[in-house]
Amino acid sequence: MAVVAVIKESRDGETRVAAVPETVKKLIGAGFSVMFEAGAGAAATYLDADYQAAGATVAPTARAALSAADVVLKVRAPSVDEAVALKSGALLVALLDPHRDKTALAALAARGVTAFAMEFVPRITRAQAMDALSSQANLAGYRAVIEAAWAFGKALPMMMTAAGTIAPARVFVMGVGVAGLQAIATARRLGAVVTATDVRPATREQVESLGAKFLAVEDEESVSAQTAGGYAREMSAGYQARQAELVSAHIAKQDIVITTALIPGRPAPRLVSAAQVASMRAGSVILDLAVEQGGNVEDVRLGEVAMTPNGVKILGFPNLPGRVAADASALYARNLMAFAGLLLDEAGALAPDYEDEILKAALVVRGGAVVHPALAS
Repeated sequence: MAVVAVIKESRDGETRVAAVPETVKKLIGAGFSVMFEAGAGAAATYLDADYQAAGATVAPTARAALSAADVVLKVRAPSVDEAVALKSGALLVALLDPHRDKTALAALAARGVTAFAMEFVPRITRAQAMDALSSQANLAGYRAVIEAAWAFGKALPMMMTAAGTIAPARVFVMGVGVAGLQAIATARRLGAVVTATDVRPATREQVESLGAKFLAVEDEESVSAQTAGGYAREMSAGYQARQAELVSAHIAKQDIVITTALIPGRPAPRLVSAAQVASMRAGSVILDLAVEQGGNVEDVRLGEVAMTPNGVKILGFPNLPGRVAADASALYARNLMAFAGLLLDEAGALAPDYEDEILKAALVVRGGAVVHPALAS
């Protein structure tokens, strides 16, 4: 019986965990044995007793769990020390940040581990239950609005009182992927007047279906602004200039701006300039969801709240899903559980089919080398 290990995440600020009691039961039902490090789920409010009640066994340390594991499920890539503790030939599944975290990939290759990156799970119907990027982005978009509303310090909905009327807040969402759509929906539920922009004209219908107004330059270039995988392409300097001109007049009137634009394998595109920030009113808030990839907003600082001379707060909070750790862990654990099912054959033995289109797309390290074509140096 293949042993699955789950350990406490060692990255600073990471509160999520890769398995929850619900998925432990299902992993055991599928034919795995599950071992977890003591305290692995504590930051996400999952107790050791709950894991044990689900059938998992407790290991006193991360090293003890990793050294016994045939399969390791993680949120983030392992540290070098964790990679060294893995058995040669073990399988690892995690959000590996493969375009940027070359050190982790090299350590895994040197240890002889086979590693799969959840970021590379293809967006096909069969893999929907494994789409960790979407499950986590959904919660990030929700939390972005909650954090921005807290920092704004005023009410979002219109309120009519005996003492007078409070006008609704104006929220502008830049980038209409999964996170952006959830941000729109959350801001609308809280009563804000919402507008949104994206280079992909196909997103207009989605924005308007949520009760928001769509704002974008729509021309010949915008027709090809979406990749086959559904992501935004990097646009030309000319298009970016036209879009910036349109946005500049709009952004000066906004109370809250939430930016969400990411391009796989590239630094985040710059969407908001210092001049645009300077045009906003005192007390306005910008939250940059792309801060970990360099940021969409000029002068955003990772992990900090920056206050501009004109009184605008720029929030650079990393890992927003980790601020909703219980739900983020539950969704991500289900993504991993669905993926882990592909590692077993029909008899329940650990025997991954490396020709399976999902495993093939997600495979990044095997046989002592980094093997994914997108990571070729």
